[in-house]
Amino acid sequence: MTTVGTIAAYIEELAPLHWAESWDNVGLQVGDPAAAVQRVLVALELTDPVLEEAEQRACELVVVHHPPIFRPLKALRSDNRAARRLFRLIRGGIALYAAHTNLDQAPGMTNDTLAAAAGLTEHEVIKQVGEERYVKLVVFVPQGHEDTVRDALARAGAGHIGNYSHCTFQSPGTGTFLPLEGTNPFLGQQGKLEKADELRLETIVPESAAQRAVRAMIAAHPYEEVAYDLYPLANPGKVRGHGRIGRLAQPVSLTDLAGRLKGALKTEAVRIVGDPARMITTVAVGAGAGADLIRPAAARGADVLVTGDVKYHDAQDALDLGLAVIDVGHYHSEAGAMGSLAAYLRERLAADGHAVEVMEAEAGRDPFQFV
Repeated sequence: MTTVGTIAAYIEELAPLHWAESWDNVGLQVGDPAAAVQRVLVALELTDPVLEEAEQRACELVVVHHPPIFRPLKALRSDNRAARRLFRLIRGGIALYAAHTNLDQAPGMTNDTLAAAAGLTEHEVIKQVGEERYVKLVVFVPQGHEDTVRDALARAGAGHIGNYSHCTFQSPGTGTFLPLEGTNPFLGQQGKLEKADELRLETIVPESAAQRAVRAMIAAHPYEEVAYDLYPLANPGKVRGHGRIGRLAQPVSLTDLAGRLKGALKTEAVRIVGDPARMITTVAVGAGAGADLIRPAAARGADVLVTGDVKYHDAQDALDLGLAVIDVGHYHSEAGAMGSLAAYLRERLAADGHAVEVMEAEAGRDPFQFV
């Protein structure tokens, strides 16, 4: 059975809860982790139309980017519109999960999706807040079964170094064990010491994927009891954080880049700060309200910052720093990543044999309109 907790665990493999900013509120906000799930709706935020869509599609879980429970609740009253939505979730047996600033740092999500919309194929983090740590996973496998275990580890995220996968080292040896009463050994007999030709198979795995890799390894291993070790490593890991910066394949004018973003993000209008004819080579992006990246982006040599919710004085600061700005709006800077999150969940669920339908909300709308 697929549960709310199952899907929460998949999201937290991608965007661990401890990645969230201290002021944020992420994770399961409404519902029972043990409740069964057959349909999931992914949306930027919980609005009345999105909730109606979840009800009409008979979804048991809604996954959002913007947490509806953000500040401490002082009351939960049915005459409050936001609170009414929470009542409807509870009455309808619909759980709600929020992934916010932790999702902003996750690979392939909000900032990476915005970077792709701007035309960046290679980029790096602007504002580093952490680094992925690695562990070494060592497991002892009977000869002839190492390829099956290696493949399972690779599918679970282990053994990836740069553009190479299935990176392991194996060395032969002899394993010993004595099956006791109540065991059902793959090799040997109860009460008799067994010596088996085994391979020590070792690989590297991101700490965030370690438990997933262990589960996959145990499932693929032929032994009833699997001997394995996890060692912490000091190897430098992939940097994580907010915003992205990279170079375009070909310089374009500020106006042309704004037009590219309008089309990619499907928005009616964007605002620009700076000379429309200025040629742009280095682009910084910050999904959501990213004005706090103006100074870091300028210091890193960006020509333009693409973000949302830019205020008047932020725009003036950017001009003083020689940085152009394209304000695509908060909604459109993030909404595209909901499709990426839905695709990730579909892939993870299918890989583990869960028959769950994951849908991207059609009812999400930018609250701003242009006249």
